Parts: sequence; structure tokens; C-alpha cells
Amino acid sequence: MNPKRSTLGWFWQSVTGLALLLLLGVHFVAHHFIAAGGLRDFNQVMAYLSNPIIIALELGFLVSVTIHALLGVRSILFDLGLDARWEKNVTWALTALGALTLAYGVWLLYTILQTGSALAMWTR
Repeated sequence: MNPKRSTLGWFWQSVTGLALLLLLGVHFVAHHFIAAGGLRDFNQVMAYLSNPIIIALELGFLVSVTIHALLGVRSILFDLGLDARWEKNVTWALTALGALTLAYGVWLLYTILQTGSALAMWTR
């Protein structure tokens, strides 16, 4: 195992862990403590997502949780004592899975925003 890669993995695991603490806190406060009844309905979510800063925070949350989770899985698999070839394959596979996850999350957010815009247009 390459010590530099191990250090970089640990560094990004720590950075995304700290980001998750902050972003999860913001998420819980905004969605469960400020919202009446503890949950937002679709129209309230659309109003919440109308702010570009909120969209950036939600995307940051998606990126942080994806990277943090996949680095954790990678670390667990590497602790099994894989040889260098398998470590490289695991890294590539998890990178591809992460890219697909992020692409799906961005597509889903875009679809929700478009649906909300269309819904708002029809309900005016």
C-alpha cells in the first residue's frame, strides 16, 4: 500500500467527516426543527430550494456523504490485506460508483427543481 495514498485517504475522510457534521446539522435544523410539524411538504421544499445557497449546501452534503462513505468502504476493504492490483481495482470501482452516485444525485435534484418549476407554473 502506498503511504501517500493512505494519508490522502485519511485526510479526505477527515475533511468530509467535518463537513458532514456541519452540513448534517444545517440539514436537521432546516428540515426538522424550523419546519412546522417537523417535516416540509413538497411546496415548502420547493420554496426552500429556491435559494441557490441552499442548493449549494445540499450538493455539498451529497458530495461529502458520498466521498466519506466510499472512502470508508475503501479503507475497510484495504484493511483486509488486498494486494496492490486489487487495491487499484477497488479504488477504480469505488470511484466509478461515486461518480454514478453523484451524477444520479445531481440529476435527481435537477428533476425536482424542474418539476417544482413546472408545478408552480401550473398552479399560478
